[in-house]
Amino acid sequence: MRVLIAGASGLIGSALAGRLRREGHEVRTLVRREARAATEFRWDPPSGTITAGAFEGADAVVNLGGRRLFPGRWSAMRKQELTDSRVEPTEVLAEAVAEHGVGVLVNASAVGYYGHTRESIVDESAPRGRGFLAELCEAWEAATAHAGDARVVKIRTGLVLSARGGLYGTLRPLFRLGLGGRLGDGRQYLPWIALDDEVGAIVHVLTHDDVSGPVNLTGPAPVTNAEFTRAVGRAVGRPAPWRVPGFALKAVLGQAGEEMALFGQRAVPAALERSGYEFRHRTLAAALAAA
Repeated sequence: MRVLIAGASGLIGSALAGRLRREGHEVRTLVRREARAATEFRWDPPSGTITAGAFEGADAVVNLGGRRLFPGRWSAMRKQELTDSRVEPTEVLAEAVAEHGVGVLVNASAVGYYGHTRESIVDESAPRGRGFLAELCEAWEAATAHAGDARVVKIRTGLVLSARGGLYGTLRPLFRLGLGGRLGDGRQYLPWIALDDEVGAIVHVLTHDDVSGPVNLTGPAPVTNAEFTRAVGRAVGRPAPWRVPGFALKAVLGQAGEEMALFGQRAVPAALERSGYEFRHRTLAAALAAA
């Protein structure tokens, strides 16, 4: 399979490119800078330009791009930047997929689509929730409508656990210093997924023609923030006694603090498991041990 990846320099993209290459697939990447290798192709989403030949013979496109949601407050300008960094590139790629007859588009999204679900378990059939992240994910996913007859998979990813980055890579040094603690009341659900399974699930949806539409990329057993905090403390051998009050997070970070830290999604990977995917790390303890 020949796969073209946008966002290949990030945590997930670099791991995905490595696995695909190890399994014998040909990987090409889209870059915003000058190309430095024969497998790199420069693109500029605002102008809609992509170097000729990028899509030649491509079987699938994987779009993992987008500016970081955190840290920082979400001003009106920041929200527009976050939206533009996702919607515009997706539209450009989807149109190119249709133009070049590429068969598959796997496009990033997030479990933030569901808003704050509290105790309710949600799968891919659940409606969009409330909040900026939910609206952003809806617009991001809608941009794939330009992909024509391609099979489109919208991967709603949870919080990826890896020592190299993502949530756990950020938290581990703090917990090792004894600075770990729950956020707010700790009852909000945290839909985690191990990096191995994030990448494995993307390869799975690429290679299974019966998978399309939204697919939750989360572990089978989401946990609350309090449970997650205790598990990370055990994994690094340090207590995690602290608590960051919800009002403090909202005071310092505004809406970003509320939605990123105090909202939670009890999202489960129903579509992924129906399609036959077998998780390597089914429990949080196993995922943390692997990280």
